[in-house]
Amino acid sequence: MKKFSMFLFAAFFAATAAADEGMWLLPYLQKMNIADMRAKGCELSAEEIYAADRSSLKDAIVIFGAGCTGEVVSPEGLLLTNHHCGYGAIQSLSSVEHDFLKNGFWARSRAEELPVPGLEVRFVRRIADVTADVLGAVPSTAMGEERAELVKKQVAEVRKRFGKEYPGMEISVKPFFGGNQYFAFAMEVYKDIRLVGTPPNSIGKFGGDTDNWMWPRHTGDFSMFRIYAGKDNRPAEYSTKNVPYRADEYLRISLDGYDEGDFAMIMGFPGSTQRYMTSYEIDRMLTITNPQRIFIRGERQKILAEDMLASDKVRIQYASKYAQSSNYWKNAMGMSRGIERLDVKRKKQEQERAFQQWAEANSVDGERYDEALGMIRDAIAASNEAYAAQQYLNEALQRSVEIMTPASYVIAAVGKKGKKLEDPEALKERLRGFYKDYNPATDRRVARRMFELVMEHVKELPDVFVAAEGQFDDLDAAVDYLYDNSVFADETRALEFVDRFSRERLDEDPAALLALSVTGKMLELQQAQKEANRNYADGHRLYIEGLMRQYSDRAWAADANFTIRLTYGQVLPYDPADGVTYHYYTTLRGVMEKEDPKNPTEFSVPDKLKELYAAQDFGAYANGRGELPVAFLANLDITGGNSGSPIMNGRGELLGLAFDGNWEAMSGDVAFEPALQRTISVDIRYVLFIIDKFADAGYLVREMTLVRDGKPVAE
Repeated sequence: MKKFSMFLFAAFFAATAAADEGMWLLPYLQKMNIADMRAKGCELSAEEIYAADRSSLKDAIVIFGAGCTGEVVSPEGLLLTNHHCGYGAIQSLSSVEHDFLKNGFWARSRAEELPVPGLEVRFVRRIADVTADVLGAVPSTAMGEERAELVKKQVAEVRKRFGKEYPGMEISVKPFFGGNQYFAFAMEVYKDIRLVGTPPNSIGKFGGDTDNWMWPRHTGDFSMFRIYAGKDNRPAEYSTKNVPYRADEYLRISLDGYDEGDFAMIMGFPGSTQRYMTSYEIDRMLTITNPQRIFIRGERQKILAEDMLASDKVRIQYASKYAQSSNYWKNAMGMSRGIERLDVKRKKQEQERAFQQWAEANSVDGERYDEALGMIRDAIAASNEAYAAQQYLNEALQRSVEIMTPASYVIAAVGKKGKKLEDPEALKERLRGFYKDYNPATDRRVARRMFELVMEHVKELPDVFVAAEGQFDDLDAAVDYLYDNSVFADETRALEFVDRFSRERLDEDPAALLALSVTGKMLELQQAQKEANRNYADGHRLYIEGLMRQYSDRAWAADANFTIRLTYGQVLPYDPADGVTYHYYTTLRGVMEKEDPKNPTEFSVPDKLKELYAAQDFGAYANGRGELPVAFLANLDITGGNSGSPIMNGRGELLGLAFDGNWEAMSGDVAFEPALQRTISVDIRYVLFIIDKFADAGYLVREMTLVRDGKPVAE
């Protein structure tokens, strides 16, 4: 471990990052990035962006919910994120009578801000490199289960120590570079988050699935929340006595805009990349993972879309579910297309051939770099069959057939002796939350199709499917029996069951039997991959370590793992194809041009927005050409999880909110393509325009600090 640790630090600090690729770790900005950043136009010091022992720019950035980023934009806890990030919260507060998805919502005072049960934001308060603590007791020759157990033990010790140092905070210890490095994060979790405002879908979701991942883009993808705290400014459960969070750090809002070539940077929480993926893993993605995801989700989404179109109630119930499914359904299409079109597999194979030649010539006793690629290849081959079945069951059953969810809640709530429920009232509250967004008729239709797909495409079926083949005449009869006889097909019956709980009845309930059978098969398939996955982890770790030795003069960035990172570059157009150039920003004019009465779900324009456009009433939010910018491009390195991240200028002032990548570079999670890779962001001036002019909520704009040329704008 010590041998690699010393090398790792040398690899980090020997080179300065000089490319736009990279989701950079904040503690190393001074050593790795700041010189290049300042050369490109950054006016901040590394310590102004990230300081270990005092507040800095990073303290204005939060994890929003379970998978997005947000930023604080006022001293009183006002928070911006994407509309699609706030979509689940907006949906949960919506009803047919109060359709905030369709019509939008704006609080006219603090008293009207709506609490969102279950929504949390996380501030990263401390980051520490704990590689020595985790790997110091792990022999460099340890592999497989032995290494995994040693690392697990050391990680637990680090979490325990950090928990004592930062009481009341959430502690996370995460691996980087395939387990060659570890960082600990102490996070403060705020649990009283309230909806302040959201534009209607016709603005916040303008373009729908058609425009998703595409450019040019005209989506007002933003929503606004506020963080509340106890009177001591610390996290507190929801209470009417809570007060707005007092922010030491918040982002100022730039009205200057940007020009082509201007410096830009994003700080946020990118979810997952696989830049060190090998050609063997690309084969799996192209032949198993993406085709299965695309097909299964597509079949389910057809059914959801039909039922949502037929009923406003179902539309609201399934809006967030559909959006979550659809986003990575289209992502998978673009990913496969990009990998094939940009010949990523061949490039990976060339890298692997060069690595293997280097490893065979340079590995010394005990290093085993020359074995790394073979370990990865063999692990993928050994686990492919079980992996494919597990993914299919996950997509078609666990993610799609909802009746298993409440059954699983009850199964999990059964006490250790298995005869009674733990905390029945909490269980009932959880069930009520589920049934609020559940339509049994829709789920029955989905189950009918998903069961059909599983029986056609999966060899190792859960036991309940095998039993059903001998019990029922056809699939329709089996599905009808499930929904007609399970207490979990109906909220009233499910709640009554909790009140009169019987273990015997639970064991006989068809939805509970289905849930247990599917879970059992999934665990069996997971176990079948265990040895191969351990071998893969060893090979992956050795491969990354070897690459860093092979190219020791290169600046390396770790794969994304939903930890705070910074990426920087420039505002730039791009050429998607021969003879085609895309401009680097869009305007409100394009919104008007895209209106499509034949596709009102995706391309409707509110009457008031048309009126404001006709009057050219853009106020202070117009650019120097008199246009109202809507979205813009920069060659920054982001991925899922960065949604809602602030895109900032060289002074750290807010220019917009990142919300998407571009279709032509969807392979970017595997291989960054500098000429094509672009981040799509909604312009903050369009956000302010919608709040002020469209929603008549100018008091919120006045709560923020607007600047021109770095100086506050007088009211």
